Amino acid sequence: MVQVSPFLLVLFLALGAHGLSAKKCFLTGHWVNDLGSNMTITSMNANGDFTGSYHTAVTATSNEIKVSPLQGSRQRGTNLKGQPTFGFTVNWSFSDSITVFTGQCFMDDEGKEVLRTMWLLRSHVDDIKSDWKATRVGTNVFTRLQQHQ
Repeated sequence: MVQVSPFLLVLFLALGAHGLSAKKCFLTGHWVNDLGSNMTITSMNANGDFTGSYHTAVTATSNEIKVSPLQGSRQRGTNLKGQPTFGFTVNWSFSDSITVFTGQCFMDDEGKEVLRTMWLLRSHVDDIKSDWKATRVGTNVFTRLQQHQ
């Protein structure tokens, strides 16, 4: 019986730890990335589909930057583990290009939410011979923008 007690103690602790709620990463809210662009995810439905807006701080055009709509989807299923993967598209209001982002929401060591993303930006070109220069790729890191109260 002495040998069983440590096993039961470990089993009890393991089951108890499983019940503890870990801090989860939520996509809705206001975000800023490493280039100073602002993103707001305003709503998410039960399927994980979301909408929002994106105000970029950088552009390759000479057009005036305008807030642009975004729409996306979060990982579905029961195995979310609080750090979901997601993807979204920004249809730029001020240029003839579109960007798709994919990434994951993480909780960093200090308990803060961080979005790690990779993106593809597709710009319009006039002919197939220029296709080689139409797509750019990059990464961004977003942190939650704290609102001042």
